[in-house]
Amino acid sequence: MTRAVLSLGANLGDRSAALRAATGALRPERVSDVYETPPWGDDDQPTYYNVAMIVSDPAKSPRDWLAAASECERAAGRVRDPARRFGPRVLDVDVIAVWRDSGEPVFCDEPDLTVPHPRAHLRAFVLVPWLSIDAEAAIPGRGRVRDLLRDPGLAADARTLRRLGGLESKHDA
Repeated sequence: MTRAVLSLGANLGDRSAALRAATGALRPERVSDVYETPPWGDDDQPTYYNVAMIVSDPAKSPRDWLAAASECERAAGRVRDPARRFGPRVLDVDVIAVWRDSGEPVFCDEPDLTVPHPRAHLRAFVLVPWLSIDAEAAIPGRGRVRDLLRDPGLAADARTLRRLGGLESKHDA
């Protein structure tokens, strides 16, 4: 049923290994280079490694993509701290946007799943990696990623991202 964009980030432990393991489990069609990014929403934590990926599976629904994302987080050892919503994590996998095979975007607003992701349009660490693997990237209901990145605040945030290269490279020491 679907094609989806997922955003992955890690800032604890071996960040590259966590991203590589999730990429292996999710089997993307395309995956961006790794970007080192400052934390978002809670500055008192280490920098993140972020990637974007495009995945496709005619049998998966948006809820299936969420389950696959959650399984990757569990396998990496993620423990959620309700007191620190935007705190550090060994792995975070977000479902950013989903489309049906027909190309029609999927909209979902449930307590545990909102698609398109409600804050993706505010996050350079999502938009820059995504744009690097899809020149026509667009968030349904928000517009083209390249246009969103023209916003002065997002453009400033985008300049703080540091491209490190592909996941096959060793980034963590």
